[in-house]
Amino acid sequence: MTLPRYLDPATPVTDRVRDLLGRMTLTEKVGQVNQRMYGWDAYERTPEGHRLTEAFRKEVAAFDGMGALYGLQRADAWSGVGFEDGLDARDGARMTAAVQRHVRENTRLGIPVLLVEEMPHGHQALDGTVLPVNLAVGATWDPGLYAEAAAAAGAELRSRGAHLALVSALDLVRDPRWGRAEECFGEDPYLAARLTEALVEGARRSDVGVVLKHFAGQGATIGGRNSAATELGVRELHEIHLAAARAGVAAGAAGVMAAYNEFDGLPCVANRYLLTEVLRERWEFDGIVMADGTAVDRLVRLTGDPVTAGALALGAGCDLSLWDACFTTLGEAVGRGLVSEEALDAAVARVLTLKFRLGLFEQPVSSDAGNRERLDERPARCAPGDPGERIAHASVTLLSHDGTVLPLSPSLGRIAVLGPNADSLAQQIGDYTAPQRPGSGITVLQGIRSAAPPGTEVVYARGCDLVGDDVSGVPAAIAAAAESDVAVLVLGGSSARSGDTVFDANGAAVTGSGTSSGMTCGEGVDLADLALPTGQLALLEAVSATGTPVVVVLVQGRPHALPDLTATASAVLSAWYPGPRGGRAVADVLFGNSEPRGRLSVSVPRSAAQLPVFYNGKDHRYRGYVDQSALPRHAFGHGLSYTTVEYGPPHLSTHRVTADAPDLTCRVTVRNTGTRQAHETVQLYVRRLSGGTSWPRVRELRGFVHLDIAPGGEAEAVFTLDRSTLASVDRDLCLTVEPGEVEVETGPASDRTQGAWLEIRPRRSEAA
Repeated sequence: MTLPRYLDPATPVTDRVRDLLGRMTLTEKVGQVNQRMYGWDAYERTPEGHRLTEAFRKEVAAFDGMGALYGLQRADAWSGVGFEDGLDARDGARMTAAVQRHVRENTRLGIPVLLVEEMPHGHQALDGTVLPVNLAVGATWDPGLYAEAAAAAGAELRSRGAHLALVSALDLVRDPRWGRAEECFGEDPYLAARLTEALVEGARRSDVGVVLKHFAGQGATIGGRNSAATELGVRELHEIHLAAARAGVAAGAAGVMAAYNEFDGLPCVANRYLLTEVLRERWEFDGIVMADGTAVDRLVRLTGDPVTAGALALGAGCDLSLWDACFTTLGEAVGRGLVSEEALDAAVARVLTLKFRLGLFEQPVSSDAGNRERLDERPARCAPGDPGERIAHASVTLLSHDGTVLPLSPSLGRIAVLGPNADSLAQQIGDYTAPQRPGSGITVLQGIRSAAPPGTEVVYARGCDLVGDDVSGVPAAIAAAAESDVAVLVLGGSSARSGDTVFDANGAAVTGSGTSSGMTCGEGVDLADLALPTGQLALLEAVSATGTPVVVVLVQGRPHALPDLTATASAVLSAWYPGPRGGRAVADVLFGNSEPRGRLSVSVPRSAAQLPVFYNGKDHRYRGYVDQSALPRHAFGHGLSYTTVEYGPPHLSTHRVTADAPDLTCRVTVRNTGTRQAHETVQLYVRRLSGGTSWPRVRELRGFVHLDIAPGGEAEAVFTLDRSTLASVDRDLCLTVEPGEVEVETGPASDRTQGAWLEIRPRRSEAA
């Protein structure tokens, strides 16, 4: 019996897609572009084990197939899935096999299902690896390390039978009041682009397709308000908010997720300029575009009815819905002439192409799925040195230090560990996290107790709640601090969800005036005031007043606005939701077992009133406010260490290049003038002085190099400057090297640079 061409693995993918598409009915086509079901509704637990639900069977039967199934293994407070009824690693692998078996055996064409899972910082499933959040990844400035972590998380996801990972990577922190700041790599497009490349490349090592979130500009909403309007011009969009997406697409991303926000009056999911003109025509992207949850249904407010809403999104370039009802009406939309069947065929073809590329027709479930030996290896992920813990160590950022307290002396007799984030695992692991088994993590308090030398007493007092102004616990904290040699005060925020959290239909927390969730960050948790809560500030002031040296550790998912703490704290560190074993990483840095290697990927403001404070704004030479500085408390790229270094000036191999051949090198020598090993992140910036087709920015990051330097030694950072380094967005919104004068700057942070002049002359053909 001859196999149909679409089932023949020797046939080219384009031919297999064409053959399969030609066999499909309109109903089957509509089924392939729908991802309507919450995955946790597809199974149920019985005394005999997990089984598929009748609701799942009906969903498959409705379209004689299923395009994709989201979150089969998701577990959290929103889904309501926990250890008592959810899928662990082995059960998850078995259920993915059951899903594929049912669809293959009970539909006419037997088209496998794309199984889609959240992997925002690790796989969001029971016993899934939890990585530090993206802001922590950004603070490492280490794409290679992140690629390792992404590969490990992807391998775990794939071993459970899933194919696509949804990962936030494209949003930038342009307003830290936005609750989803923790999901961003930082404020800078270049750094985000390098980490997005690493994400895609790492996941591809594990045969996992990445869907990059969110396309595009979601981090630029007005007032830091989630899913709100933007006031982006097309140039700002291309210069800042498309860089990471462009890099991710070039690296081989399987898809992008259209953002909730609107651009130029149209929501991204219905924005043909973004999804078709830029993504497909300019960038030649042939992957899928997925809607964000219920985003297509929101279009009904524009169109007046679901059928027209579905047609609008499909016609703009959206291929796959997420929990929407509107896309189920696409058959009717075709019949009414609202959208062509050719447009539907194009979307179906992209979904099918992805299924073929990921090998679903030959191996719908990974060969590792259900493999007892492979899944039993998972406890090793908790060992020191795994990628997640290495990220945690590399991300701890020393913001200020008077040189007297850190690293903590081994001769200390008593350490007071205080504050609402000192002993809470839930408050150090971030949003989009599955429930954790008891004892699976290490809090800051536990980390300090474990790292403290024998004979050192460690005492603990919470002091205050995370939010609110209750100071009833402050006296106990004062007493503990007064009798100690040093007080480690662990403050910050929390994205921890609970059973009491109220959720929107898309899983965002419902907060606002009159509601209290205990969350200060996370999806749906935006702040107007970035200052630490009243109770935390009162605790800090009271503990400082004891005269005991204070070290502040900020466990947070956004940069909180900081007052001047030079008279209050001997040192301030930031640990961006460092993950389950982040407490060990913080303790190792405090005791000097690890150097503080983190560098800020986002500026730290003085107050919300001065926003925006990102470093790469337009250079109009603004002199500042009358009542306070316009500069951040700590600038982008900032981070101290336990040693001291000196930077020499940058040296260019030439000071004149032409726009068509702008190749040169930049060298800078860094000397370790202290007594400890230096791990220095040398940063390269470009600052346009004249020329160009748009107003220049203050400076723009265009490279970074890590140097390890022994005490008293020196090392040279070498940068290659080429088209990608010197290009800017021209009038046609293309990346072009434009003639003019620039300053090439190097230094340890965006506010501490030295420059060298460079002239970019016109192209030889233009000069002639």
